Amino acid sequence: MRIASCQIVSGPDPKANLELVADGVRRAAEAGADLAVFPEATMACFGIKLGPLAEPLDGPWASEVRRLADEAGIAVVAGMFTPTEDGRVTNTLLITGRGLDTSYDKIHLFDAFGFAESRTVAPGSQPVVVDLDGTKIGVTTCYDVRFPGLYTTLADQGASVIVTAASWGAGEGKREQWELLVRARALDSTSWVVACGQADPRSVGREPSGTAPTGIGYSLVATPLGQVHAQLADAPEVLVVDLDPAAVDQARRAVPVLANRRF
Repeated sequence: MRIASCQIVSGPDPKANLELVADGVRRAAEAGADLAVFPEATMACFGIKLGPLAEPLDGPWASEVRRLADEAGIAVVAGMFTPTEDGRVTNTLLITGRGLDTSYDKIHLFDAFGFAESRTVAPGSQPVVVDLDGTKIGVTTCYDVRFPGLYTTLADQGASVIVTAASWGAGEGKREQWELLVRARALDSTSWVVACGQADPRSVGREPSGTAPTGIGYSLVATPLGQVHAQLADAPEVLVVDLDPAAVDQARRAVPVLANRRF
């Protein structure tokens, strides 16, 4: 399976961000990718009021992403915000194209490092695994990467590839934590982990302000044995990788942590 990680810097305007999606989908398709992964908050960056711009899954923003995926003939994962009845939003990953049309709502909300996502975002509750051309893919969002139980649950549900879309917060040691956590979750689940984050806004001349997590870049792909297979730097770019499904079977035979668990 060939997967493209489309590391972007989204801004506050959903329509403008669709142009970034269109460019990433085009580049992914030209590279022969089966799946294009965009970061959390692709629809609009954190640090703004999310309620007024949230749209349902059948709204114009998601519909345009569907059209782009269908036109290119590839699957797409992209972060957006959908409205809820209590006035908050859900931090949603739209999963569309190649016969897929579903979504994942972020389960673990980022109430850490001085940021309180739960004030404006309602949590999801259901892990999601999709089947893309015979390969089962689990989906997670950002802070989820700190919770190994979700990754082993996705592996239990058949996932051999787990996508992590993120808008990682900057700060001392945060890049090291990001890389360590992605590699650890690959080891926990003995799965490929494709972690696509927002690029660092400073790489495009935009100085972040406040505590909102707006991205640091360094999207990476970790092997089922926790090695870095490929990685980007801090600026916007598209990373195209080929994932060998046999590596998952080999890892699970060599290190059968899923079978050997006691808890």
